[in-house]
Amino acid sequence: MLHMTRPKVITILVICALGIIFTLPNFLRGQVVSSIPHWLPHQQVVLGLDLQGGSYLLLEVDHAAVVRERLTGLLDGIRTAMRTARIPVTGLAVEGGNAVVFKVREAGQLEQARTGIRDLDRSARITAAPDGTITLRLDDKDLLEQKRQAVAQSIEIVRRRIDETGTKEPIIQAQGQDRILVQLPGLREPERIKALLGKTAKMNFHLLDVSNSVADAVAGRVPAGSELMPADKDVEAGGQPRMYLVQRRPIVAGDRLTDAQPGTDSRNGEWVVNFKFDSVGARQFGQATRDNVGKPLAIVLDGRVISAPVIREPILGGSGQISGSFSVASAQDLSVLLRAGALPAPLKVIEERSVGPDLGADSIRAGLVAVVIGFSLVVVYMVLAYGLFGLFANVALISNLFLIMAAMSLLQATLTLPGIAGILLTVGMSVDANVLINERIREETRLGKTPLAALEAGFARAMSTIIDSNATTLIKMLLLYGFGSGPVKGFAVTISIGICTSMFTATMLVRLLILYWLRQQRPKALPV
Repeated sequence: MLHMTRPKVITILVICALGIIFTLPNFLRGQVVSSIPHWLPHQQVVLGLDLQGGSYLLLEVDHAAVVRERLTGLLDGIRTAMRTARIPVTGLAVEGGNAVVFKVREAGQLEQARTGIRDLDRSARITAAPDGTITLRLDDKDLLEQKRQAVAQSIEIVRRRIDETGTKEPIIQAQGQDRILVQLPGLREPERIKALLGKTAKMNFHLLDVSNSVADAVAGRVPAGSELMPADKDVEAGGQPRMYLVQRRPIVAGDRLTDAQPGTDSRNGEWVVNFKFDSVGARQFGQATRDNVGKPLAIVLDGRVISAPVIREPILGGSGQISGSFSVASAQDLSVLLRAGALPAPLKVIEERSVGPDLGADSIRAGLVAVVIGFSLVVVYMVLAYGLFGLFANVALISNLFLIMAAMSLLQATLTLPGIAGILLTVGMSVDANVLINERIREETRLGKTPLAALEAGFARAMSTIIDSNATTLIKMLLLYGFGSGPVKGFAVTISIGICTSMFTATMLVRLLILYWLRQQRPKALPV
């Protein structure tokens, strides 16, 4: 058990050396870190929101908007289907927030109307009354599943948008059924992030309705198949936003965009956003611009017209340009929104907090003081209780701390205040294995065994207990990580790393130290 081959000895020493090397960048700051050659370790442990300060946002997904959009789509679909089938209907409207109703004028066309709308929404329940009223009601289970999918999709889109801004180590997770928690360590001014997350970024390309009067539409006479939309920036003389009458059906949907980048117009130097479509979008856009040369095109973002250029020639390359008096920042932000994709529902900021760096510094100082005090007490106890073997355990304890910090640096794990508590707990747990080994060695020595036999038996008989205790703790930490959130996960990560590294230092490193001492001193009795 105490015999070690040369490769094993070299492996143990190399791992301990790497622990020190990967930990050192955490003690460097500023330009010193940036000056480290790329081939040397330079990763640092990322401090969480409670340690370095930052912003905390709690967002709520507006599911009502998703349902409204779905019902609006059903309204348009029913209107088109009935017009195609030449079935006259009246009273087409939304009812109760989850249903669409209309009345068929001719009783003989009731069944034909039901058949015509059956494929519009397979999950909806269709009922018909004797007076010819048809109700298309959305299924409650389907709405619940749609809500779940909206939250999951929103989290992914929020993550993409924040990653595009270069924010490091954001924490983004669901909270409850319709809320999203966003923590941004180190971010002191969250206004830009709030602006990015507050936009749905649903972009579509429409043709303007030039055959009808905008003034009539503003007065309330909006023609069927068209929609009145405000301009994003243009303002009329009276201070009101300029209004556009656009065709309701888009010629290309924004989900066909594959890329968007800020740039400048070569003709006038103004900032623009260059975009590209996928193959389907390029074909649709090319066909639409070919058929509508000379007509104005409306680029609509979240229900507002951000640009309305005239199509001067067919655009067949699958790419285009959005202009609209952009600044550098607004062009970059719009590009981020378009690259990340549209949110399935609007997000509302319902809670916002900022954690100052002073509070984080106080937490770090308090955590370090606690770790130092705990470490000192453990070191003193081990020396008093086990003498030289306690000193070996303390060397392993120091190496264990280096390995924990090295692993967290290498994994770019986020260290939070509960994480520091986990490290403090690991300081105590990491010597448990040495306590078990030393106590077993004591028992074997009292039985009159030789030093070598006592050491062999002590390591062998304590090993099963060490593995069992650490395995059960590791299982608990895995469950905490799987079912916990935020700080709980940080605590579980540090404990899990500490268990793995302490198993190595308490058994392999201590065994190597004892073996080296045994070969050098050849003692008659063990100082334990």
